[in-house]
Amino acid sequence: MEDTSTRSESESPPEEPVDPAPDGPDDPGPTGEDGGRSAADEETRDDETDIEALRERVESEYDFDDFGPSDMARMSAEEWDAAFDPDTWITGDRLLDRVDAELKSRIATRDVFGVLERVREDGEERILVYSDEGYAIIRPTGEVRGEGTVLRDIEPVVALAAMDSYEVPEPPEDWSLPHPDSVPEGSGEFGNLVVQAVAAIQVLAGAALLVASAVADLGTIVAPVMGIVFLLVGVFLFAMVANARLSDRFRSEEYRERLRALREAKERPEFVPVEDGVVTDGDAAATDRDRDE
Repeated sequence: MEDTSTRSESESPPEEPVDPAPDGPDDPGPTGEDGGRSAADEETRDDETDIEALRERVESEYDFDDFGPSDMARMSAEEWDAAFDPDTWITGDRLLDRVDAELKSRIATRDVFGVLERVREDGEERILVYSDEGYAIIRPTGEVRGEGTVLRDIEPVVALAAMDSYEVPEPPEDWSLPHPDSVPEGSGEFGNLVVQAVAAIQVLAGAALLVASAVADLGTIVAPVMGIVFLLVGVFLFAMVANARLSDRFRSEEYRERLRALREAKERPEFVPVEDGVVTDGDAAATDRDRDE
């Protein structure tokens, strides 16, 4: 028999390799720059999608062709950033020219009440708009400073003019505030005449029905009741026309008084921080007060 005790260790049978454990659901996925970058790209795409959806909602909800202070106050900060992309805003002298044209058009249509001037501050040109109820100073950067109703009216105008997609209308030649004596008593006279004609027809129809009911024995109460209804409707329409005319006259007179106050003033109101066509330091203090309010 062969002695196996002297067999060398090298002749011993080789050990079988141990199979690696199968991948389980708890195994961590790939890590490193690629994994982190993929997550960041996915988050960026989600943010861009949200911004696009918000921009579409803002464009459908707001009418930027008739964008006013009430719309501006109603917009949230997120809606403002989505609607107005800062990278595409117009600035510099081009912005001032666009604001100048837009304001002249709005002054001509009475959407803005104020005197428009070009002034200077720190050697740069500014646009000044003032009235008896406030003022606003527009910088080439798009910043608007001031106080009162003029400031609230001017801010949305500057925002629209800074948008490259907004078409600024061409102002008329005679865009300035009218002379007080040239302001008509009221507007919409044609509409008042139409309502008066309808009211007269109602009154005549009601009177005819009442007379017919009194003279002829119609044997029904429908005719006199309808006659009374027609008379009441006619009287109501006449009263509505009278109230509209009184309101128009009141607004026209108020507008004329404001025009006279601006024309009779020998210089700008004291709260306007401009002297000899140059903006003074008082503008910054007024702006701080307006922001605190």
